Amino acid sequence: MHIKGIHHVSAITADAKKNYDFYTNVLGMRLVKKTVNQDDTSMYHLFYADEKGNPGTDLTFFEIKRAGNTYPGTHSISTTSLRVQNDDSLTFWQKRFDEYNVDHDPITVRADRNTLSFRDPEGQRLMLVSDEQNHGVASGTPWSGSKVPVDKGITGLGPVHLTVSNALPTITVLKDILGFKEVGKAENRIILETGEGGTGAEVHIEERTDLPREKPGRGSVHHVAFRVENEEELEQWKDIIQKAGFPNSGLVDRYYFKSLYFREPNHILFELATDGPGFATDEDIDHLGEELALPPFLESKRKEIEAKLIPLETK
Repeated sequence: MHIKGIHHVSAITADAKKNYDFYTNVLGMRLVKKTVNQDDTSMYHLFYADEKGNPGTDLTFFEIKRAGNTYPGTHSISTTSLRVQNDDSLTFWQKRFDEYNVDHDPITVRADRNTLSFRDPEGQRLMLVSDEQNHGVASGTPWSGSKVPVDKGITGLGPVHLTVSNALPTITVLKDILGFKEVGKAENRIILETGEGGTGAEVHIEERTDLPREKPGRGSVHHVAFRVENEEELEQWKDIIQKAGFPNSGLVDRYYFKSLYFREPNHILFELATDGPGFATDEDIDHLGEELALPPFLESKRKEIEAKLIPLETK
C-alpha cells in the first residue's frame, strides 16, 4: 500500500466566470465537472482536468466571491505545477502567454527540468513543467476539444511546492507516515517523491525563516490531495493517521472520490483521495462539465441552488 502520486489541487477564485475563461480558453484544460461546494452550495466548485478527468490531472477551484488578496508566505502550497509533454511545448506556451498578456517568467531549468512560471489573472502561482526527461507516474491525455494543439496541451499535475518556516516536521509526515522518499535537493528545495515517482508524484519543500505566514485569498491554494487506490486502502490510511496522533475528517464521500483530510504540523491541509469512481459517474464521458452536476443528496435543492449561481458562459 502506497500513495500513488498527486491526485488534485484545490484553489480559490473570487470570479468563477473569469476563472472558467482562463483555464479553458487560455490554458486549454477541460472543465470535467461543474458542481458546488458541498459545504456551501452558494459557491461553484469547478474541476479542470485532462480529456477524461483522470486522477492526477485535476485542478479545482472554489469560488469565494468576497475573497481578498493573497499575501504570500509560509504555511502554504506556494506553487502548483502543470505537466506538458516536452521542452518544445514550453516555447509554444511562452508565445501563447505573450499573445494573451499572461504574466510569466522566462523558461528556467529547475530540478533538471525546463519550466515556465506564470500567474493567472488573480495571481495564482503556476508553473509548466516539461516531461521530456521524465520517468515515473504516467501523464494524462490533453483535451482534444481544446483550442491548444493536443501535442502542446497540459497533461496533468506536476510537483506541488510547499513553503514552510520549519521543513523538518512536514518532511517527517511525508516520509514516516505517508511513505514518501527524499530524492534530492534543488534551488533550496527538498524534493520528495512517492509511488512510481517523477513529475506526477513529487512534493518540493522550501524552508523560509524570513517570511511571514501566508494570508490566503483569491489566487491561493486551499489543499493538495494525494492518490490512494480505493476506499479499502483509505480506511487503512485513516488508521495510520489516527495512530500517529493527527486529528482528521474521517472518510468523506465527495461522490466522485472518497476523501480523508488532515493538517500536517505546518498547518497545510492534506487530503487523501481515491482514484474512483471518477467524473463519469453521473455524466457521459463526452459531455463532462456541460451541466451543473449535483450529488444525489443535493438534487432535491437543484432549483434553489441554480438560482444563486451566475452562468459561466454567455449564451
